Amino acid sequence: MELGWAIHLLLFGAGLLAGFVDTIAGGGGLITIPVLLATGLPPKDALGTNKLQASFGSGSATAHFVRAGAVRLRDCLLGVALTFLGAALGAVAVQRLDPGFLRRLIPVMLVAIAAYLWFSPALGKTETKPRLGRIPFYLLTGLGLGFYDGFFGPGTGSFWVVALMVGLGLDMRKATATTKVMNFTSNAASLLFFILGGHVRVLPAVAMAAGQVLGARLGSRVVMEKGVRVIRPIFLTMVLVVAAKMAWDAWLK
Repeated sequence: MELGWAIHLLLFGAGLLAGFVDTIAGGGGLITIPVLLATGLPPKDALGTNKLQASFGSGSATAHFVRAGAVRLRDCLLGVALTFLGAALGAVAVQRLDPGFLRRLIPVMLVAIAAYLWFSPALGKTETKPRLGRIPFYLLTGLGLGFYDGFFGPGTGSFWVVALMVGLGLDMRKATATTKVMNFTSNAASLLFFILGGHVRVLPAVAMAAGQVLGARLGSRVVMEKGVRVIRPIFLTMVLVVAAKMAWDAWLK
């Protein structure tokens, strides 16, 4: 399938917007996957192509956050290893199973997250005492959210941010930065298996990835310079938008 220059320009623009939004609050797939499907790609090819372009965005954001000192990679090594394993298993599973059973459950969980944040205004403003040690935390979230991201994906960033704030006591800026490390890990792991399955289209991914890198860089600057007062409202908005879109697809479409 050949795509014209106008389609590639559209993919670049979608990647730019998605990279910016996803770095701050997650939910970039809500923009990129429908655009990829609209080009005529089969669903599995759209998912695989999305993982390639998303890897550039999450990788760019991760590099920026590491250089800015918002996250230390050595603190994330266990989480990276377990997230990689979980995402790889999820990516293998989604090519064999129908993830449709999650479509009705995840919107409810996302609304619950939004409600929890709304009624916990102090959450994420400052660092707090961890509720879990790093080993049990990453065993639970790394394997669980890694698998979910490889298998289905929508809302993964939202789940990570809240889990890091509640479980490890991180403030929202550090939780957002750490989330991008985990997003990059699960994107890279699931991408490997989509490549092996022959479900990645390189040229559309490159066009979208160019926008992703730029958008992620802009978004990471906003996170570092503006902090929680900007992240929180955008995060809550994106959680509710993703939940509404998924609920529409699952129950009303």
